[in-house]
Parts: sequence; C-alpha cells; structure tokens
Amino acid sequence: MTALNSAIDEIQWNDIQLALVYGKLTQVHGLLMQAVGCTLGIGQRCYVETPTGTEIEAEVVGFNKQALQLMPLESVQGLQPGARIRPAVNSLQIPLGDGLLGRVLDGCARPIDGLGKLTNVSYHPARMHSPNPLLRQPIGKQLDVGVRVLNGLLPIGQGQRLGLFAGSGVGKSVLLGMMTRYTEAEIVVVGLIGERGREVREFIEHALGEAGRKQAVVIAAPADATPLMRLRAARLCHQIACGYRDEGKRVLLLMDSLTRYAQAQREIGLSVGEPPATRGYPPSVFSMLPSLVEMAGNGEHPQGSLTAFYTVLAEGDDQQDPIADSARAILDGHMVLSRSLAQQGHYPAVDLGASVSRVADQVVQPEQMAHINRLRHLLGRYREVQELIPLGGYQAGQDHELDRAVKGYPQISEYLQQSQQQAVSIDEAKQQLEQLMSHFGTHGN
Repeated sequence: MTALNSAIDEIQWNDIQLALVYGKLTQVHGLLMQAVGCTLGIGQRCYVETPTGTEIEAEVVGFNKQALQLMPLESVQGLQPGARIRPAVNSLQIPLGDGLLGRVLDGCARPIDGLGKLTNVSYHPARMHSPNPLLRQPIGKQLDVGVRVLNGLLPIGQGQRLGLFAGSGVGKSVLLGMMTRYTEAEIVVVGLIGERGREVREFIEHALGEAGRKQAVVIAAPADATPLMRLRAARLCHQIACGYRDEGKRVLLLMDSLTRYAQAQREIGLSVGEPPATRGYPPSVFSMLPSLVEMAGNGEHPQGSLTAFYTVLAEGDDQQDPIADSARAILDGHMVLSRSLAQQGHYPAVDLGASVSRVADQVVQPEQMAHINRLRHLLGRYREVQELIPLGGYQAGQDHELDRAVKGYPQISEYLQQSQQQAVSIDEAKQQLEQLMSHFGTHGN
C-alpha cells in the first residue's frame, strides 16, 4: 500500500482529463461552420465527425455569443446538422530533422509526395512568435545568391527579408529557381501558397531539380486548398525554417506568394463578419502580415540565419496595390520585375531603378557602393532619353554625362542579364562591376 500511495501522490491530477465535452454542429454557411456545446478559444483545433465515420479538422476563427465559428481545413461535403464536434486535446506539432529534406508536405505537415511517412524527424510544439528584437543577430555578411544583378547591385544580407514584386509572366518562377539552386544555404524551405497546382510539380522538377531538392523542404497548399489550409501552410514553412535557424543552420526561405496568404486571410475575415477596408481587405490582414514576416530574419543563435524571399503579385502591374504597399513597408528591401524588360527578352527582368536593398551599405565595401550608385545614376540618365532615341530627339554632344550613359548602355544591359543555367558568385559580380565602371571614368570627367 505504501508503494501504491507513493505512486498516487506522484500523479499530476491536473493533467488527467476526467471528461471530454463534445460539441454539436448547428450551421454551415459558405466557408464558415458554427458549433455550440464545447469550450474552445481562438486558434484552437477540433474535429467534425461525418456520417461515414471520418473526421474533418477545423480551427476556431471567431465566436458569436456562445456559438463558435469554425473554418475547416478540407472540404465540408457530407456534413449534416448536429454532427459531433470533438475538441483536439493535443497541441499542434511541427516536424524537424534531416528526414524532412527532399520531402513535400501539405499545410498540416503531412507528406503528399508518395514517399511514405516521415522518418528521422522529431516533433516540437508549434509557435507563432518572433524573436526578441534586442536579441536578434545583426545583418553583417552578404549572402551569395548566384545572380549577378543581385550580388553586384542589390546586395542581400544573411537574415534579410526581401520582396519580389512582379506581375504574371515576367520570369518570377525562373528567378526563384535560380536563387534556390545557387544560394549558399544549408537548408532551403519553399512555401508554395495559393498557386496553381500544376506549378507545384513544375517548380520541384525544373526549378529545384534533383540537386536542389536534396537540401529543400517544400510545403504546398495550391489554389484549391481551403483558406485555412493556405494560412497554415504559410505558418508551417516559417515554423520549420525558424526551427532550423535556431539550431544554428543557414536557412533560405522562399514563399510564393505573400499576396495569396493575404487573400486567404481576407476570405476568412470577411466570412466571420470583419468590415472590408482597403480594396476589400479587412483590418486583420494588415496586422497578420507583419506578424508572419517578423518570424523570419536572424534569431538569437550566433551561427544561424534565416533569409527570406517573398513574392508579391502586383495585380495589373499596379505597384500601389495595398498588399504590395504594406509589404514594402515591413520588408528589408524590394526587387521589382518589369514587364517591359521581359517583353524585350531582358532576363532577369529586374527594374534596378525601382528596386532597393535596405542593408546594402551594411554588407558591401564603400568602393562597391560607389560603383552601385554611379551605375544607377547612369542608368537613370539613359531612361530619360530612351524613348527619344528612336525618334531622333536625342542629339549627342550637349551633355557629356548623358552621352556616357547612352553609349555605355549596351554594356550595362549585358551586365544586368544572365542565363538561368549560369551562376555568378559575389567575387565574379564585384570584379565584373569594377571592369564595367572603369570604362565610364570618374563623375564629371
């Protein structure tokens, strides 16, 4: 009896669930389900039973008096009034480890690549908070992405968050694939959020390739996934990337796209009754964007880094889109792809004048910054008369600086272009930039 009493004393009575209270489904309206009878908080999970005995996972996104508002992760076909709601008793777990490399997961961390269950991984509680801003490691080293225009003219630091602003059909996926293959990173995490299902396999097979896939984790939630699944996939790719970063690894995160993440939250916000604000986006969208982006970047580990690239879709090439405008304010730089350059066969179609890296002066030497500013100036002068040259409106000899810009534009354009099968290191890009600028002499001469 003494041993039994001792064992009883060691039991944590608060950890024992004496009863499980089920809820009841009372309404399904569009994307939203309503349930009563169980106590759950915002963000907690539950399971809705179907007549066939299967369960649909859902998440609490709001409540109205005593009724919970749920959003399903999957299709809600077959549900009936009064369906039983079972609260989830375990917290969401995130897999980490070498067993994730080369795998393709959905927003619930379930494999969808047909390679079986995950092995050689450990599970950790999910978290959605950013590091203490005073404990973050500063950005002080340039990241080699293998693209000449970025390595030479838009330097990217390890731990930077950069936006890739582009319309449709301007080479966004090709540029992402180049950065995925050529970037010096130990782990690459790719989030394909809300894109066409056809593009998922194409990106894995063509953009990543066999070599790139071995060091990459892909999380895919295509356009036909529910809004909640798209949101969860975006969070999952950040949580996995942050987990590797906190282990001391150099991580590259590519998320395509931040706009689809915002659109998914718009669908959820409008469903629960949020008032539409700018172009139909409810206020919650503009609070969730920074909370997601701030998870990326450097953490407290001195060796770990997390560099993130977010694609932002400019609808109709409108750079004043509210999501694009908000992303510019919270990211550490932006890179704009120009449709006019793409139509000219200029790839990558980076509009240097509209692009900026806010950490450039922290990761390159003053001499290179001088070359960057000089080339930007010359390119800007050329753009002033670009449309006049075919019409005969430009007359040489009146402005020596403008003459240099017009005469040297073919060499500048050649420097800005690059084949997708070619990789250009930081040293090569810097050396070629010095050679290019040596032909222009000093300013004013």
